[in-house]
Amino acid sequence: MRHLLICLPWCWLPMAASAQVSATSDYLARMDRDGDGRVSLSEYQQWMSYAFDARDADGDGVLAAAELPGGKGAPISRASHLQILAQRFQRQDANRDGYLSARELAAPPL
Repeated sequence: MRHLLICLPWCWLPMAASAQVSATSDYLARMDRDGDGRVSLSEYQQWMSYAFDARDADGDGVLAAAELPGGKGAPISRASHLQILAQRFQRQDANRDGYLSARELAAPPL
């Protein structure tokens, strides 16, 4: 199930997109909670955790197999989920300034 952990945040992107986001600038505007024109790690994690929170039916901070897509797989803790998102954020932060710009958000995930 390691593959599931690696793709998990991006597999859930369509669920997060239910907020009617259709362009990179829309993602930036919605993720950028403080309006500074860039996305911090905490803003990124908050936005990308939408689906995790929605699937965590019992609110225990762990997605059990029954809460995962397809009803299978190893449990995933919120801490593990946030760590995966932090790793993705680091890879997308091309200029290493600690924030994601619209250009960095538009880059395909690595």
